[in-house]
Amino acid sequence: MPMPVETLHAHLAEAFPDAVIAIDDLAGDGDHYRARIVSTAFAGLSRVRQHQLVYAALKGQMGGELHALALETSAPAAGD
Repeated sequence: MPMPVETLHAHLAEAFPDAVIAIDDLAGDGDHYRARIVSTAFAGLSRVRQHQLVYAALKGQMGGELHALALETSAPAAGD
């Protein structure tokens, strides 16, 4: 069963409460998303570590309810 975009957003917002989150359904099927997440939680972390934090926030649903997730993660720019 696909993951509704609202559920995906809720998981991410819970894990990264300060984040600016934008999600696009790439295929219109609820299985293939792109998420752009800007959060202070990512400051000073490698891209790999940032993505690991996102996958942890999905609580094991990646590869099950959520088939594919393209990630763009970053910390806010100085002054933002």
